[in-house]
Amino acid sequence: MGDYMVRATAADAQIRAFAATTRELVEEMRKMHNTSPVVTAALGRLLTGSTMMGSMLKGEDDLLTIQIKGNGPLKGMTVTADSQGNVKGYANEPQVILPANAIGKLDVGGAVGSGYMSVIKDMGLKEPYVGQTILQTGEIADDLTYYFATSEQVPSSVGLGVLMEKDNTVKQAGGFIIQLMPFASEETIRVLEDNLSKFSSVTTVLDAGNTPEQMLQMLMGDLDVQVTDTMEVRYACNCSKERVHKAIVSIGKKDIQEMIEDGKEIEVNCHFCNKTYTFSVDELREMLG
Repeated sequence: MGDYMVRATAADAQIRAFAATTRELVEEMRKMHNTSPVVTAALGRLLTGSTMMGSMLKGEDDLLTIQIKGNGPLKGMTVTADSQGNVKGYANEPQVILPANAIGKLDVGGAVGSGYMSVIKDMGLKEPYVGQTILQTGEIADDLTYYFATSEQVPSSVGLGVLMEKDNTVKQAGGFIIQLMPFASEETIRVLEDNLSKFSSVTTVLDAGNTPEQMLQMLMGDLDVQVTDTMEVRYACNCSKERVHKAIVSIGKKDIQEMIEDGKEIEVNCHFCNKTYTFSVDELREMLG
């Protein structure tokens, strides 16, 4: 089976949990954006986390956007996910090269740097919900854990990982989100904390051939995991010439007139999938009409 995510409860619904394997969608992103290994790891982690967070949305048309802005060489990332397992994203600087960190791993925190993370939920209301937190480590999982605790007041543990091959393709990618319900007992919390302390890492577990279900089983131990839902996840961009056409129309007649006077066709590039759309002078004239 390709990329997918499971949703589950444990300990008589005192815990809700999510786990995903996302190697294919992260590799799709890497090829599309030609990202360096450390950027593949950073953006891959954020794509994985956003996929699971998107599944928390209730409405079919609800959208989650996570923006990270940091002072590291990567500068920032933007990822958008919906409630049906579709996710897309891009890094401001896709070609960052950095030496390994102190433990010999890809230095995602160094690439991201210090800054902040914005979580925007568009749920069809007048104003979207926006939560903003300071980046804790830039390693993404820690930053999402902190976001849940401070902005949503939900004690959570987030684990994310991307493992690269020697040829810089993606070998493994995935993650988990575990959240405590308000009525979770002290005993349940103690057992869960003990299990988390013994858990190796997302990529180690996946690389050993384990599934998201088995990953949750390791994390929960005797807390009786009940998988409630399985969902395919994928990298998907919904851009089209029609949508870009509408975006150009929205910039106003004065700017379009200036483009026409330049006498050259224009090219518009989609940040999320790198696809380029071309509009001729005649098409620009039609927009004015």
